Amino acid sequence: MARDLNTVMTRDEAIDIFDNHILPLVQQGMESDGEPDIPARSEAWNNWTDAMCKDGQISDWQYENWTHPASCED
Repeated sequence: MARDLNTVMTRDEAIDIFDNHILPLVQQGMESDGEPDIPARSEAWNNWTDAMCKDGQISDWQYENWTHPASCED
């Protein structure tokens, strides 16, 4: 639970980090044609939030309830 974490990351903070640090890697590796690869972006979001949950950076509830950010949608 979030109360068991020393600090709580908000969804907005997580999206900011994703959009500025993770998404550029996806774009570089999967979007050389300039077209957004929504499945790759969504997978990157899922993998990243899963890793943060396992590392104790976000709670189980956050991991299970956060929706994909706008950058992972059509």
